[in-house]
Amino acid sequence: MTLTQNKHSAFLAWILRMPLIKRWALMHTLKSENVAEHSHQVAVIAHLLAVIRNTYFDGNLNAEKAATIALYHEVSETKLQDINHVTKYHNPDLTREFKKIEEMAELECLKTLPLELQPIFKPLLVQKEVDSEYKSLVKAADLISAYLKACDELRFKNEEFSHVKTRLERMLKQYQEEMPEVDYFLSIFKDKCFVSVDQLAE
Repeated sequence: MTLTQNKHSAFLAWILRMPLIKRWALMHTLKSENVAEHSHQVAVIAHLLAVIRNTYFDGNLNAEKAATIALYHEVSETKLQDINHVTKYHNPDLTREFKKIEEMAELECLKTLPLELQPIFKPLLVQKEVDSEYKSLVKAADLISAYLKACDELRFKNEEFSHVKTRLERMLKQYQEEMPEVDYFLSIFKDKCFVSVDQLAE
């Protein structure tokens, strides 16, 4: 393929700003978290979920693809920053408008790439274009990451996350019923996330 002359791309520059974007911005947190950290955690969890499904539950997912989609699942926040869940889902009209804005931001990020790369990245960046099976897996991983964060904050007596934990448990219950890999993941990995480093070495 002949390389076309493209203008300099801002794509990586936007991605590299993810550590500047604070999550849980409207809440008091004992341990800060940024979008880059969250995206990395979701990618690791999504990869594990895909491997668990393939190994134990007759799945046929590409675990590396799941991890890649997860890495980019918050790409709109490079332009919009983190939007509080309660604000975003306060009512259906607000949710629809937020989704439109998020898609616009995803497409803006996509268009910063060279033209030849855009078709490759579109089903990874633009949520409407993500394969539904991978999208649900990454959503489960996203919820698990947030749930572990809420549990960790509560472990250090930050009651600000009490209602968050309750809400996420309710949401995860449906995923546990529909996706056995989610139930397996939580039963195997959750508890060790809340022990001391000395206990991890035991």
